[in-house]
Amino acid sequence: MADSSFDIVSKTDKQEVSNALNQAAKEISTRYDFRGVGASIEWSGETIVMKANSEERCLAVLDVFQTKLVKRGVSLKSLDYGGDGDPEPKPSGKEYRLDSSLKDGISQENAKKISKLIRDEGPKSVKARIEGDELRVTSKSRDDLQEVQRLLKGADLDVALQFTNYR
Repeated sequence: MADSSFDIVSKTDKQEVSNALNQAAKEISTRYDFRGVGASIEWSGETIVMKANSEERCLAVLDVFQTKLVKRGVSLKSLDYGGDGDPEPKPSGKEYRLDSSLKDGISQENAKKISKLIRDEGPKSVKARIEGDELRVTSKSRDDLQEVQRLLKGADLDVALQFTNYR
């Protein structure tokens, strides 16, 4: 019998992110607590830019956006704030700005962590191979592959994972 396999990828649905951003922008423009504070959220190339006149209002804009992302089924782990990963608005003139980009693909560092986790805690017949920005997991037993998927869903990783090409 041939080996079964699946791919571990980290892809963000840009259309869903765009829909969430539009919903958040609409809510921000109509909410009473955002009146007169210059609060906004928009695309700037590949970056999402959130602005407000105070640090707290800027974080409130982020909270509205994150709520919309969760409702649309987009993982918050796919947002990259740069630096240490904590969102921290930066003063820019008279306003505060918070820039965020989307993570796409699995970095080599995270791929090695996932591969090591599969080797250490997964079934022994399972092999994980890094291919660019994704991982290919193979085994003779489909049950072992499903066990690996359960293991990875339960693990606390820095990246949002999807499982594709299950054969």
